[in-house]
Amino acid sequence: MVAYQAGDKRALEQIYMLLQPALYSFVYRYTREEQLSIDIVQDCFVKLQQYKDDYEPSKGKLKPYLFQIAYRIMVTKLNRRKKLQTFFPFLVPTTKESLDHTDRITIRKAVANLPEIQRAVIILFYYHDMSQVEIAEILGIPKGTVKSRLHHAIQTLKKKLGGDFLGS
Repeated sequence: MVAYQAGDKRALEQIYMLLQPALYSFVYRYTREEQLSIDIVQDCFVKLQQYKDDYEPSKGKLKPYLFQIAYRIMVTKLNRRKKLQTFFPFLVPTTKESLDHTDRITIRKAVANLPEIQRAVIILFYYHDMSQVEIAEILGIPKGTVKSRLHHAIQTLKKKLGGDFLGS
């Protein structure tokens, strides 16, 4: 890692080749979802690139550091999925059966009809697994505003879709 921090791009390739299989195995055994595991490992290496200067070899080895990053990303994604399923169970099917085409169109239309400021927050948070802090940075607004817009968007979607999908 020290070589990568010093600017050696090939060092990152070597780190990836060495640690990616172990990271993937860990995440997959936890989630039991291939695509989610691939995404988490990829996100882990993206974070490693973004924060390469934050790693201090004197504080520990690289492998546990990467596992820690992967674990945090995994927990965040799984918690978001649980929250999404709580608010909109029809967006996260509990079986391998997918939603029928009509339901998908209805959901897309409901999200598309949200006010622009709410739509952006919903899409970034639920569809792109971004944190509220990341969304605030992207949209150039305070984190509190992101929370508020997210809350209002969820309430709007519940009203629009509640009767059809939530059994209200």
